[in-house]
Amino acid sequence: MSFTVFLGNLPLWVTADDIKQWLGAEDLVADSVKVIRNHETQESKGFAFVEAPTVDEMQAIIRRFDRAPLEDKLLRANPAQPSKGKAAGPVTAGAPRDQRGNGNRTKPRKGREREGEPKSAFATELAKAL
Repeated sequence: MSFTVFLGNLPLWVTADDIKQWLGAEDLVADSVKVIRNHETQESKGFAFVEAPTVDEMQAIIRRFDRAPLEDKLLRANPAQPSKGKAAGPVTAGAPRDQRGNGNRTKPRKGREREGEPKSAFATELAKAL
């Protein structure tokens, strides 16, 4: 059984290799990483699925990446939901409500980001890795 994390609000340039490097830098383990792409253009859709080997590793990935700043965006990480039309079973795919096209886009809350302050250590490490 695998445990899948939805990782959203990614910049379009992010690749599976980038995510693997970020996980490695944080000593986190993933069985696989898949950046979801447009079938016609092959451009990233801005989200990915990360399969973790255990529920504890899944929770660690979520804690580390949820609301982490990257390029004026806050990443979103949460347990993946089953795709519409799939039978109940292990959670392996799907998108949370924000990615289902209902118009609820994740926005930074006022007061959380202050201009002029240095980025987090996580953002600094990401910049070094790229």
